[in-house]
Amino acid sequence: MKRFSILAITLCAIGGSAFGQQALFGGQMPLSPEIHADKTVTFRCMAPEAHKVQITGDFLPTKKVDTPMGKYDMPGVADLKKDEKGVWSFTTTAPLAPELYSYTMMVDGASVTDHLNVYTVRDIANVSNYFLIGGGKADLYKVNKVAHGTVSKVWYDDAKAGLTRRMTVYTPAGYETSKQKYPVLYLLHGIGGDEEAWMDLGRASQILDNLIAQGKAKPMIVVMTNGNISQEAAPGQTSDNLIVPTLGLPKTMEGSFEVSFPEVVKFIDSRYRTIASAQGRAIAGLSMGGFHSLYISINNPKTFGYVGLFSAAIGKEQRSDGANEYIYDNLDDKLANLFAAKPKLFWIGIGNSDFLYKDNNAFRKKLDSKGYKYTYMETDGGHIWRNWRIYLTEFAQKIFE
Repeated sequence: MKRFSILAITLCAIGGSAFGQQALFGGQMPLSPEIHADKTVTFRCMAPEAHKVQITGDFLPTKKVDTPMGKYDMPGVADLKKDEKGVWSFTTTAPLAPELYSYTMMVDGASVTDHLNVYTVRDIANVSNYFLIGGGKADLYKVNKVAHGTVSKVWYDDAKAGLTRRMTVYTPAGYETSKQKYPVLYLLHGIGGDEEAWMDLGRASQILDNLIAQGKAKPMIVVMTNGNISQEAAPGQTSDNLIVPTLGLPKTMEGSFEVSFPEVVKFIDSRYRTIASAQGRAIAGLSMGGFHSLYISINNPKTFGYVGLFSAAIGKEQRSDGANEYIYDNLDDKLANLFAAKPKLFWIGIGNSDFLYKDNNAFRKKLDSKGYKYTYMETDGGHIWRNWRIYLTEFAQKIFE
């Protein structure tokens, strides 16, 4: 039984090297996922010896799961059925709305990727497949026939961290051949993420290329830093070599990153043709990146003219020492200083089932009580990339007007 399960998992996970070679020379492999004309989708898995094959993904209805942080929306699970050839399949009962979806399979209880689908993405230590249903907002997530910006992986010396660290920088189409100066959006990731997250999971370059081409967003530079101050770069890109990605990194929300961030701004202003003023700078981030965006902006009230909080963590976190305590002190006074500087936009987005929804509501009440103006967007769903792509799309259209 154990041998059969291992064989089944291997066949589903890699398609079997023999099957893969056969496909190269004219043999036919099952198609997965197969997107039909009516936008239903069929998934398939080659696992003739398996006893049970399932699929889970964000295209399925969610279910509430209790976690230490409260109830959390988790994707549902669907069973695949096996045919006489040992190919398992599942077809969605209803058409899927336009969106970028991700999923994984489970063969006899073991989580595997669908290697009939070569398109995968890493979220912290989890690898999943993805597919796209076109139309509507999802067309912004495609590579379309428009002018494309340049994406660079840039190393810089971080004196505060004592490390040479890496960031991702997007420059808009035409940057290399023009002499003009550009505004800058500093776009920050969530806990466990890194400087690759917004590009790979958030489709940031596709969104910016398409919005700029449509005239809906100003051409801008986008700087995506690594918010883990103890890390040189994304896993696999550091002198630690092939380390295992983890959520539990030190110094993520105890002030070190916020203290060092002005050096990032100075580096970008010195290296790129930027509009080096508050009216030419925006900062936004998701979850932990929203936390960082909030405290970076209120501690530097005249640096950013636009602030975006995407499903932001709001409250002070537990810290091991008080070296950077001042970053989080005097929130009310610092908010007053920020709004006294008259930011052109203070933007908040949150999903209505996000576990941080109550914290964001409490924060909005604080802003309301002081008469501070902000823009608010509430969407369906929880703490998910589907929402954060929407928030980036909306925020990018409102900055640097």
